[in-house]
Amino acid sequence: MPTPEIDAIVERLDAVVADARARARRKGFFAAMYRQVTLTVRREVEAGSFDDDARMERFVALFAGRYLDAVQLSEAGGQPTRSWRAAFRAGERSDRVILQHVLLGMNAHINLDLAVVAATIAPGDTIDDLKDDFGRINDILQRLMDPLQDCIGRFSPLLHVLWAVGGGGADDEVLNFSVRVARADAWFQAVTLTRLDGGRRALAVDLLDRKVAVLARLVAQPGGILERAVDVVAFMESDDVVAVIDALARVEPRSLP
Repeated sequence: MPTPEIDAIVERLDAVVADARARARRKGFFAAMYRQVTLTVRREVEAGSFDDDARMERFVALFAGRYLDAVQLSEAGGQPTRSWRAAFRAGERSDRVILQHVLLGMNAHINLDLAVVAATIAPGDTIDDLKDDFGRINDILQRLMDPLQDCIGRFSPLLHVLWAVGGGGADDEVLNFSVRVARADAWFQAVTLTRLDGGRRALAVDLLDRKVAVLARLVAQPGGILERAVDVVAFMESDDVVAVIDALARVEPRSLP
């Protein structure tokens, strides 16, 4: 099926990546990776892989729109959500490793935005109808983890130090962020939000944003032995920001068996 809403989102993502590349900004790391996720989902929508492809096109547009609107607001000097403010602040730091920049974007987008969008797209009892397609989105994120790790590893020769210290892999407890836990929690939060009315939902989203922002600060500044490991990894990591952006912009999720 045609995907005009996703096509428009991809154009906006292209612009964010191009701007980051032109100015050698580390904010482009997450943007480049996320563009690849969006392109993969678009292919799945075009192929009719979801229970409701039209709904998933709206989902993707609204989901990516939260990130893109946060970027636009931040660049204009405004105040996006606390989660994105924390990610963008860390995005200006050259002493943080590539993995941290990517995980900070994932943290805000999965732990906060994904839940909010799911509850918006499927309010009330209709949330149950979204569960299988929500899982398919999660599968795409899961399939990205190994290729993403391999890509980052080409520019970060001591990345294995973080795996060893932080938990063992890109989908485990590395730098206080677990993709696996985040995906499961996003669904739980989405179901919770659908049960709340306007005022109580706004309060719940605000509380969730505060929680995710705290996690962002832990990812950016983990402290203890992890902080020392970050220093070691950062020292040996490539500082060619443009090359890293270009590589992340070519990452493809692992094929299904």
